[in-house]
Amino acid sequence: MRILRVVVTGNVGAGKTTFIRTISDTDVIDTDKKATDETAKLKPKTTVAMDFGTLALSNKDSLHLYGTPGQARFEFMRDILIENANACVVLANATRKADLLYARAVVELIDEQLQIPYIVGLTHTDSPSQELSDISALFTKAPITLVNVTDRISIKTVLTKLLEQL
Repeated sequence: MRILRVVVTGNVGAGKTTFIRTISDTDVIDTDKKATDETAKLKPKTTVAMDFGTLALSNKDSLHLYGTPGQARFEFMRDILIENANACVVLANATRKADLLYARAVVELIDEQLQIPYIVGLTHTDSPSQELSDISALFTKAPITLVNVTDRISIKTVLTKLLEQL
């Protein structure tokens, strides 16, 4: 039995915590606290250290899912969590161009420094900030997919595509 560490990262409001809560087989451990900065305009609580959940796979392997904080001041936690990751899901809220650019920067970091499998999951795709083809052009080498972070089947599809790269 293997334990595979998968980091779920992205900007504030990309859906990291919801992604992990939706798919985890166990109660999720989170570090959500009251938002006290500009994040409060988007949501009442935010992750300040990490989220943690698990998912049992049919081959008896297990995924340990680590969600990172989305605020820039907590990026050091992303760097700590991703350092020993086997793979990464980079979530980007498709309604905010800044989130897409942030996701592209994370992908570049992974390509340059970590060389681990990753996938970009586009969330909030009901009214994207630009055409999906233009969004795809931002991620020339990155595999991208749409994901509904409240739908377990959608998340399983993303994780299956990611695990195919291992």
